[in-house]
Amino acid sequence: MTNTPRALVIRTAGTNCDAEMVRAFELAGARVKLLHVDRLIAAPRRVDEFDLVGLPGGFSYGDDIASGRVLAIKLRDRLGEPLRKAVARGVPIIGVCNGFQALVQTGLLPGDREENAVALAGNAGDRFIDRWVGVDYPESRCVWTEGLQSKCAPAPGEACVLPIAHGEGRFVASGAALDRLEDNGQIAVRYTDTVNGSMRSIAGICDETGLVFGLMPHPERFASWLQHPSWTRLERAVLDTPTPGLAIFRNAVERIATASV
Repeated sequence: MTNTPRALVIRTAGTNCDAEMVRAFELAGARVKLLHVDRLIAAPRRVDEFDLVGLPGGFSYGDDIASGRVLAIKLRDRLGEPLRKAVARGVPIIGVCNGFQALVQTGLLPGDREENAVALAGNAGDRFIDRWVGVDYPESRCVWTEGLQSKCAPAPGEACVLPIAHGEGRFVASGAALDRLEDNGQIAVRYTDTVNGSMRSIAGICDETGLVFGLMPHPERFASWLQHPSWTRLERAVLDTPTPGLAIFRNAVERIATASV
C-alpha cells in the first residue's frame, strides 16, 4: 500500500490492553501511535493526524464511579468535537471492553439523538467473568465485522470465539432502542453462549455510519491462533487463515488503505 494508515490508540491510568491493541493494528498493516489521553487533551488537533482510533480495555481510573465513566467524561468534554469530526471524515473507531463502556457514555455509541439509549450494567450474577465465549456476527452495517461469518466458516464451533474479561458488560436498553438497533443493522456481535445477561445476547454494536464499533469481547487478544485455548486441535485450513480477532482490525485498516489509493 502506498500510504500506510495511521492508527491512534488512546491510553490512560488503568488501561491494560493497550499493547495488545497496538500489536493487532500493526499486524493488520497500520502504523500505530500510543498516546495518553491527557496529551491529546493538551493538543486536540492531533486527532486529525490519524486514520483510525482505538480505545483499549482495562480499568481506566480504577473504574471509579462506574466502569469507563471518568474516561468518558474526559473524552466527551475535551475531545468530543475532534472525535465526532473524525467520524465525519470517515475514521473508523473501535472501543473494546472499557473502551466500549467509554464510547457508550460519551454518546458516540449508539450514535443516535437519544441520550443514554443503551448502557452496560453489572453482569447477571454480579460476578467478574473471564473466559472464552462463543460469538456470532450478524449482518450489519459495521465496517469492522464485514465478512466475519464467512471467515468463521471453516470451524464455527471452535473459531467463532473471543475472550471476555469484565464485571460490567451486560448490555441493556429499552425495547424501542433495541428494535431501532435491530432495524438499523447496528448489532454487530452477539454471544452464542449464555454469558452476562445481555439483552438479545448483544456483545457489540456500531453507530449508524458503521464506523464506530464497540464490543465487550477482546478481539485484540485473539490476533494469533496461538492464543486460542485449543489451537493445537484446530484444522490446518483454519490455521492458514487470519483469526477473527485480527480480521476485525484488518477490515478497518484495509478500508482506509483502499480509500487512499
